[in-house]
Amino acid sequence: MKKQPSAKVAPSSAAPAFATARPLVRSGPPKKVAVIGAGPSGLCAAYELSLAGHHVTLLEAQTHPGGRVHTLREPFADGLHAEAGATWIADVHDFTLGYINLFDLPLEINATSPYPDEYYIDGKRIAPRDPDVKWPVKLTPEEEKLGLAGMRQKYVIDFLNEMGDAAAPGWPPDWLKKYDRMNYHEFLEHRGASPGAISLLTIDYGLWGDGIDTVSALVVLRDSSLLNKSNVSYHIRDGNDRLPYAFASRISALIRYGCPVTKIEHDAQGVRVHYDRGDRAETLNAEYLVCAIPFSVLRHIEISPPFPVPKRKAIHDLPYFSATRLYYQMHQRFWLEQHLSGNAHTDLTTEVLWNLTFNQLGMRGILDNYMGGPAARSVMHMAPAERLEFGLKNLTKVYPAARTYYEGGTSIAWDEDPWERGASSWYRPGQFLELYPHMAPPEGRVHFAGDHTSPWLRWMQGALESGCRAAGEVNRA
Repeated sequence: MKKQPSAKVAPSSAAPAFATARPLVRSGPPKKVAVIGAGPSGLCAAYELSLAGHHVTLLEAQTHPGGRVHTLREPFADGLHAEAGATWIADVHDFTLGYINLFDLPLEINATSPYPDEYYIDGKRIAPRDPDVKWPVKLTPEEEKLGLAGMRQKYVIDFLNEMGDAAAPGWPPDWLKKYDRMNYHEFLEHRGASPGAISLLTIDYGLWGDGIDTVSALVVLRDSSLLNKSNVSYHIRDGNDRLPYAFASRISALIRYGCPVTKIEHDAQGVRVHYDRGDRAETLNAEYLVCAIPFSVLRHIEISPPFPVPKRKAIHDLPYFSATRLYYQMHQRFWLEQHLSGNAHTDLTTEVLWNLTFNQLGMRGILDNYMGGPAARSVMHMAPAERLEFGLKNLTKVYPAARTYYEGGTSIAWDEDPWERGASSWYRPGQFLELYPHMAPPEGRVHFAGDHTSPWLRWMQGALESGCRAAGEVNRA
């Protein structure tokens, strides 16, 4: 397989605080800053603050950086790898692309397969190679004429084009707020989609919340709107975790690994962060704190005095997405012989299949079975081998030849990770307008970063944007 050339991508000018364009300029004496969490947001905040001359200490519970940006290289053969978390980088992700360029990391375009994705619906395998495909669901005559792309345009994309800049301060405008009270299924009904069309348009939406009936339509629409102008996606050659490792290598002396935080004290004079280091309890005194860990973890840390009620409610009520990913190493990329991309969209419990090795060399390949919400939790407590066998039974429904080529695999369930407790945050109907305004604002000397505090929910872009924002707040404080 031919390798894609590396790409250099210029960061957008839409990010005025972006590090490579306008580094932080310290106007007063250096501040002593504690940062919790060596995911992309904490690494970014620590990196920017240290460049500005502040005294930074970053505490990380694990023994490596990256958080949910985590690349799996074991147990795969032939140098293959697969992403456990952050997988794609869009061409509109200016912060992400800017840091990739800054650290001179090799970027590759996610090449479009010449072959179609497969669908498995109601027990039928469908590879839509032409617009006249017959879907095994009941559609209106107009929807049958429109086809899948036309239905997506009519019911979703036309609406996205009216939404404005979903990353702008003060978004959403008043006319959009009613969509926070709807779930995404209700939104599509509101747009006139038939039940059959809704089932097709949302076949992958088990990767949102606990399914389309549970998640705020406004949040799904915001995410779609932010990506609406994207034409190309990328990945970092040899793994997306090269980005957090690039940050960490530049501030290595500032990071203390294996140091889970147990308590945060804060007042008008400063902060005290209590943490465990091996078998010792230690305390870090600082003037300011950047809290860059998920709220799913923060809610288990004692905070004294407690934050105001709106912030406490945001921390304790924000739901986190259950995600389980099963990885299957195949002796050969047999799907290419069938003129298929290796990606599949299904109504099975195992939901979505991705070919994660389309840009990697060699004859072997990895299929990623991505399960979300209740489906993810249904296999989470299985033994590793049992998980893989469960997924493989469904995989062979989509690709009957799969078991013949299967060599082995692995899995990851983000709910099991005590330092993440979920793959990403989401919002139930009505929660976005109630909780989101209280995500990012600081509480005294405690500042907050992470994709959950950014419009770019679930993306590295959101983590990095929020890290820059929090660093700027502390620098100006």
